[in-house]
Amino acid sequence: MVKILLVPHPKLRQLSRNIDKVTQAEIDLSKKMLDVMLNAPGVGLAANQIGVLKKIVTIHIKDEEKNIDKTYTLFNPIIKSYSEEKVVMEEGCLSLPKQFAEIERPSSIKLEYLNEKNEIVIEKKEGFEARVLQHEIDHLSGKLFVDYLSSLKRNMMIKRVQKLIKMKEI
Repeated sequence: MVKILLVPHPKLRQLSRNIDKVTQAEIDLSKKMLDVMLNAPGVGLAANQIGVLKKIVTIHIKDEEKNIDKTYTLFNPIIKSYSEEKVVMEEGCLSLPKQFAEIERPSSIKLEYLNEKNEIVIEKKEGFEARVLQHEIDHLSGKLFVDYLSSLKRNMMIKRVQKLIKMKEI
């Protein structure tokens, strides 16, 4: 079974590489990532969180009020633009279990990525989905949500994860 890497694993801080072409190997990896993400359970997962330094992100957005339940994969995602409007929401991360913090991010983004058919897709995403995508795309450049916090808060959260690991609580 594939394990999600926890802080301070060095692969979480490394840059992921672009994919030249989406092949069956990348599609198979993305299916494995979807399984890991859904079993965690999580709303997003970047390939480096399972130790693979490729620009692949899986997303699962569920909103019962809006009757939305979608799961998808992005290859080589890039945020082309951000809204000026910002929103503060609580975030967590599968690589920092049981840790949450209020993070400010743009409320919407314009995004470009490759789909499974190697087609370039450009979309605008808003709200919670835009937040999840920004969080996961940050992972691809070695950035964690705690990097938006003061160094004191960030270090406290990383130490808490290490303590939970030692105590075998995660």
